[in-house]
Amino acid sequence: MLSSARHAFARVPRRAFSTTSTRSYDVSKLILIGRLGKDPEVRTTKSDKEYVSYAVATTNYPPPPPNPDGSRQEAGTTWHNIICFNPGQTNYLRTLQKGAQVYVEANFELRDPDPSADSIFTAEPKADIPQT
Repeated sequence: MLSSARHAFARVPRRAFSTTSTRSYDVSKLILIGRLGKDPEVRTTKSDKEYVSYAVATTNYPPPPPNPDGSRQEAGTTWHNIICFNPGQTNYLRTLQKGAQVYVEANFELRDPDPSADSIFTAEPKADIPQT
């Protein structure tokens, strides 16, 4: 009996993740938990729209694997420059100070690079839900 069940299961086509041919949208979401590297700055765009810019530091855990000699490199810190255009969130962000631990959900977008930088592109997350 178990053998027949196994054969029946083997004949059932298995679906892999995201097999749907038509998707309504794609998602590019970034979630960060880290600390503010400096106080958030309120800025305005060329069209006078206010936004907040801030930097979040995250530590990469677990640290890299040990070297052949047994020594281990320290876990590195990554800096994320984030902008937020949501008026409700900008008021909240103004109350935070350097060192505050934050949770950030952001849409991940690529921008043209700064001409003075050596990078090919710039990734700048746009925050949806910053929380402490």
